[in-house]
Amino acid sequence: MKTSAKKAESPAVLPRRYLKLVEWSDKDGCFVGSAPPIIGPCRHGRTEAGVMTQLSSIVEEWVEVMLGEGHPLPAGSAGKKCSGQFVVRVAPERLKKTSLKALARGESLNQFVATALTEV
Repeated sequence: MKTSAKKAESPAVLPRRYLKLVEWSDKDGCFVGSAPPIIGPCRHGRTEAGVMTQLSSIVEEWVEVMLGEGHPLPAGSAGKKCSGQFVVRVAPERLKKTSLKALARGESLNQFVATALTEV
């Protein structure tokens, strides 16, 4: 017989659910690591590899603490597929101005916003 229940994951495997980000910070002059939604910017260092190693340990510790205190773990962020779509709410006047700028450039609003996002 097949069962539809998911196997419980080993606590040692749970930290792998979370995407770990290491980015250079001009403001801080070093690499900064985070693992949303487990923890925000929490580790700074001179090397990307060093920050990643320490960040991985921090995530493991947070998962242990959360489980030990009976808190539910947030949904995992590693390996999630992105649809490429998002919804953003703006003031109607802002939408109108942006739509007109896109039209003036001969672009759809979607193309205009996608181009603007590549400049971020």
